[in-house]
This record gives sequence, C-alpha cells and structure tokens, in this order.
Amino acid sequence: MFSKSRINEPGPKQDGAEASKPATPETASKQVDTEFKSTTVPKAKPPASVLSSDLLIKGNVKTSGDINVEGQIEGDIRAHLLTIGEGATVKGECIADDVIVNGRIVGRVRGLKVRLTSTARVEGDIIHKTIAIESGAHFEGSVQRQEDPLNTSSKSGASPAKAAPPAG
Repeated sequence: MFSKSRINEPGPKQDGAEASKPATPETASKQVDTEFKSTTVPKAKPPASVLSSDLLIKGNVKTSGDINVEGQIEGDIRAHLLTIGEGATVKGECIADDVIVNGRIVGRVRGLKVRLTSTARVEGDIIHKTIAIESGAHFEGSVQRQEDPLNTSSKSGASPAKAAPPAG
C-alpha cells in the first residue's frame, strides 16, 4: 500500500524471453537498489585554511578550497576563495575564483571576481571578469578584463579558436 517498489506496476514492454519472466524477489530488489543509489549526501564544505600572521611560506600554495592569508607568502597561490588579510604580504601570482585583497600583493592577480578593499596595496597586473576597487586602495599596474581569467595558457589578444589551421 505505501511501498515504493514497482513490483505490481506494469513496466515497459520488453522483447523476447525477458517479457515472459515474472518479477522475482531478486529482480525486484535490484530495481529498488538502483532507485536509491542516485541519492547521495553532499559533503559539507570544509572551513577556510588560515595562514596566521606569524607564518612565512616560501613556495607555492594550491588548494581547491578557501584560504585566508594573514602572514607572508613568497610564491604563487591557487585557491577557490582567496582572502589576503590587512597585515598579509604575498609576493607571487594569486589565482582564485574570488580574490579579496585587504593587504599587499606584489605580482599578478587572476580571478573571476577581484575586490580591492580600502586597505589593499597591489603592485602588478589584474586579470578579471569582474572587479571592485574601493576608495583608498593603492593599485599600480594594468587591469584587463577576460571572460576566462583563470585560464593561464591564453595570451592577450590571441584566441585558439581563431588560429589558422595547420597546412598539410
């Protein structure tokens, strides 16, 4: 009466010998099992990694999660959400979907959304899809808008789709 199994419901028409076979408990349980396998519980998003103010990293940092930098990094950073704290300094390229700069970056910034707050100090180029620069932010470099700023292989002005086909 309240069962979700489809043992008693007419199924799609089948050809040959399978159509004449009655539904056995084994085949009915396989139908029910496959029905519930598609519903998986999504994993909880882990909290942002915090690099504290007394931390100095010499090397590249890469994660698929979020990073909150309060210390100093001499190297490139790649993350999903990158927040540079007020006292933080990064010397290298910063690549993330969302970049929020409160501190200092010396190097290129690439992001879908880039935000320079009033305390930001950026010396380098910014390649973005959307940008916000608050009053009081210091910025020295060039700003370039791209549809896919995270793609580091594309050069400015050249698109692989517009390249001439090879002769031969």
